[in-house]
Amino acid sequence: MELQQHDLHHEFPEYHDAIHALKTGNHHFVRLFDEYHRVNKDIRRIEENEEPVTDEAIEVMKKTRLKLKDELHAMLRAYKA
Repeated sequence: MELQQHDLHHEFPEYHDAIHALKTGNHHFVRLFDEYHRVNKDIRRIEENEEPVTDEAIEVMKKTRLKLKDELHAMLRAYKA
């Protein structure tokens, strides 16, 4: 089974330039970006069965990833506006 890509460049290809600009000039964006990718990496490792975890734990992680993605997307939209 092929897993979906959830890194921000796959999620928001239309914001490629904005992602780069915010990563180089906005410390809050960088912190959220790094946290998003850390959580995403942990989820991917679990989904690939490299790490056992409860259903509740993966659910919390996915909700965290979604919250971070929403925050990052809002920042990208604001930057582009």
